[in-house]
Amino acid sequence: MIERIDVAVFGAGRIGTIHAGNLARHAGARLRYVADVNAAAAHTLAERHGARTSSVEEALVDPAVGAVMICSSTDTHADLILRAAAAGKAIFCEKPVDLEVERARACAAAVRKAGVTCMIGFQRRFDPTFAALKQRLDAGEIGVPEMLVITSRDPAPPPHSYIAQSGGVFKDMLIHDFDIFRWILGGEAVSVHATGGCPGLPDIAAAGDLSHTAVTLRTNTGALCQINTSRRAAYGYDQRFEVLGSHGLLQAGNVRPTQVIAWSEQAISSDKPEAFFLERYRDAYALEIQHFLDALSSGTPVRTTIEDGIKALELAELATQSWREGRALSVEA
Repeated sequence: MIERIDVAVFGAGRIGTIHAGNLARHAGARLRYVADVNAAAAHTLAERHGARTSSVEEALVDPAVGAVMICSSTDTHADLILRAAAAGKAIFCEKPVDLEVERARACAAAVRKAGVTCMIGFQRRFDPTFAALKQRLDAGEIGVPEMLVITSRDPAPPPHSYIAQSGGVFKDMLIHDFDIFRWILGGEAVSVHATGGCPGLPDIAAAGDLSHTAVTLRTNTGALCQINTSRRAAYGYDQRFEVLGSHGLLQAGNVRPTQVIAWSEQAISSDKPEAFFLERYRDAYALEIQHFLDALSSGTPVRTTIEDGIKALELAELATQSWREGRALSVEA
């Protein structure tokens, strides 16, 4: 058992700031280094938590560092995983592992060879509402799950510059939904059929991507999943799903800033959903970092492994191919 672990955070942007704050609140961990190509951002974050700025190289050669958190841009993830594994450091990495499946598989092989822990940041599994639904589903409350319907909509599309380097909507946005599909239904996909378009958002179409998608998956147990996504929902960040089972239905709804509902002669109203992912998954981000650090301390496995990251990426790759070819695809065993 490890009494305290020193951690280096790579990436001082939005998600790095969130993870560093949650790490700093954990009694069994200490933020030792922050590394970022933006030196000012790294300095600000390090100073906030009593840490030091460093290069990636300096952090990886320091024997006091037991783990790294990779919160930098997607194109750096695979390289940092490989370097951290070679240095014998435990790894927490934001999704995706990489945009290329073969590169992600190479990372998994390196992690296995090094024998280090590697957790991928699928925070939705740690959302209290989603986790409660999963627990009740596993307890048999609605019998055998037969259909999962996932709704996942962003409040507004990202900038054109982001779209162009994101890897496409299936790898950038739906990768979380593919992970939810595997987690909730507890099986693997045998077929994927994806379609999409850009109604009212020609800039996204010009970038070769989609703003709206509809994906249907079938599992090896015969259960079905439908995923509908949009990069624009005027009413807020829409994150919900429902599971239809042989004996009933379980629903996990949106989170709102408050649960106050106003009743009047004119209407019944409530708050819109939370503004975006940092607010919606505030608790989930804290709980996933707590889980990662607790797992390192106790020597127990993490819940979201690099293999989970690869499985979700494989589905995203197949969905992209299905959309481009306009047909359903079988998933190779």
